[in-house]
Amino acid sequence: MILNIAAYLFVAIDDVDALTTRLRERACVCDLRGTVLVAPEGINLFLAGDADTLRGFLDWLRADPRFAALHAKESWSDVVPFAKLKVKRKAEIIAFRREQASPLDTGERAPAVDPPTLARWLAQGHDDAGKRVVLLDTRNREEFGFGTFKDALTLPIDNFTDLPAALAPHREALRDATVVSFCTGGIRCEKAALWLRHDGMHNLLQLDGGILGYFEQVGGAGYDGRCFVFDERVALDAQLKPLVDGASAEVRA
Repeated sequence: MILNIAAYLFVAIDDVDALTTRLRERACVCDLRGTVLVAPEGINLFLAGDADTLRGFLDWLRADPRFAALHAKESWSDVVPFAKLKVKRKAEIIAFRREQASPLDTGERAPAVDPPTLARWLAQGHDDAGKRVVLLDTRNREEFGFGTFKDALTLPIDNFTDLPAALAPHREALRDATVVSFCTGGIRCEKAALWLRHDGMHNLLQLDGGILGYFEQVGGAGYDGRCFVFDERVALDAQLKPLVDGASAEVRA
């Protein structure tokens, strides 16, 4: 079986070019495939390979104190779902193009809710203060077409940078709710939550670890369908099993 990991960490990186080179060299030696993005604000990884080798790569990376807190969400496939390895320098680890959208800008993360707590809120129909809960999908329309949380607010966007304008008409109606932003692995909902809170939306939380973290910890409670992923598996179900897997690319119902 092939181990797949998704991980990101906001952390100041001064040696972006040098780190990009080291990561590319190490990943090549480990025969890993996938994508690694390195930016002054942090690192974003989607990698696949032999389980022991990939975990060894992560241990090597975490030996750098800057990345000691890096948490990787794991899933499995029969074959490597990436055609090649890409390690790139970027201006941001996910493009949003707005200030006050990174913990490096604000000095702290946006408040978060963990998956077990969110699952409990969804089951009881309100948060612990009795307020209604609205789930805000920060992904694009192609992604949420494969699945999203039941009754989530989805926006007709194709790019993450379009989210603030698409959300603007809904903000007044959300004032009395606890709004929980979510995405695939956590990075977009973290950026969205930080920027929107800075923009006055103080009733907004982020889902810690995103959909993949939610699937890992509590399964699919309150979620309809699959979670789109940006590789040849196409989408994962609540048990983190791929829609497409194996050399024959068989589609599983």
